[in-house]
Amino acid sequence: MIDRTQECIARELGIDRQLARGGEAAEIARRVQFIQRVLHESGCRALVLGISGGVDSLLAGRLCQLAVEQMRGAGRDARFIAMRLPYKSQADESDAQASLDFIRPDEISTCNIADSVDGLMGQLRLDGPQPSAALTDFVKGNVKARARMLAQYAIANFSNGLVVGTDHAAEALMGFFTKYGDGACDLAPLSGLSKTQVRLLADALDAPQYLVHKAPTADLEELAPGKLDETAYGCSYAEIDAYLMGEPVPAAVRQLIETAYQRSAHKRALPRSPL
Repeated sequence: MIDRTQECIARELGIDRQLARGGEAAEIARRVQFIQRVLHESGCRALVLGISGGVDSLLAGRLCQLAVEQMRGAGRDARFIAMRLPYKSQADESDAQASLDFIRPDEISTCNIADSVDGLMGQLRLDGPQPSAALTDFVKGNVKARARMLAQYAIANFSNGLVVGTDHAAEALMGFFTKYGDGACDLAPLSGLSKTQVRLLADALDAPQYLVHKAPTADLEELAPGKLDETAYGCSYAEIDAYLMGEPVPAAVRQLIETAYQRSAHKRALPRSPL
């Protein structure tokens, strides 16, 4: 029996259930062409993307580099700027550097966001009862994500560029991104992909296996450093991808996923207006 809610959500997120092994080259080409089209139509000349050391930015970064190289081969002015955006030091910095080695971006720009994040947090004042340590840590994590996007847009402004996002269907489904942080961008070339499909395309590009299959972490919380995405979700990426593919999942997982989708609807919507 077809579950209408499951089907509706998959359709809203643009999931492609036909993408499987054997179709990677065509899908990579389609997404590279999308990047090229958006950049060309914008009149801009650069792409800017933060590289974290995870498979999402690994894949998006390589697609961007392929796009601009092909554009230059056709006589167009285009370049890709990869950004490193650590908060103080990053535990998996070696993975971020390995990602850059694989992507081979035209330029690398590094901006440590610690001063801006700590400066802002130090200036915030609240009347009444003060927030708990856990809430403060959560808010600071969102400030980190927004500071990173602020830096990317600054470099994009300097470079006549567009900012590239790494959001894909699995994260969009769970609302696992910071509003106006990593959820803010000019183009999102991984949209509609499940986590399995992200890995499939990265693997087809011969990305290092340990990066392709690395356990994902946003690593924004200082009280829980390296907290895995799946721990935050309360379910696995395999279960999330199964839901997106229209496969049966346990009732408890279905409820968890659909509740997360409903609660995060505001993140996926344009600002509301009275018009």
